[in-house]
Amino acid sequence: MTDTELYRIAKDMTLMSYAPFSKFRVGAALECKDGTIFTGCNVENSSFGATICAERTAFVKAISEGHRDFAKIMITSSGGEAWPCGICRQFMKEFCDDDFIIMTAADEDHIRSYKLPELLPEGFRLNEDLEQF
Repeated sequence: MTDTELYRIAKDMTLMSYAPFSKFRVGAALECKDGTIFTGCNVENSSFGATICAERTAFVKAISEGHRDFAKIMITSSGGEAWPCGICRQFMKEFCDDDFIIMTAADEDHIRSYKLPELLPEGFRLNEDLEQF
């Protein structure tokens, strides 16, 4: 899938967002290495700690369907570019290798991308010597 196609899917997901407090609607499109796409949107809650970001929504959907090999994610919002928060970056680190690409765009002609270690250079993950679940 092209980055532009992934952007359009993520942008469409902003319409599904539930953001009555911030009014900042975020959409995400996560591409697995096998080409499967999972989408997500932010879902706010009056208890802000219970809010879930679009990125984690997409990841949880993918993981709950048995996917564990991820290639890239596109994130966009009603306000232009949207970068993953610290919780989302660490969440990605748990499930993605260092080649995982994070992209954002204010519009489909201005897509920016970074590899995960560029956005979270000292993240941590489960010791690879431990048994994986």
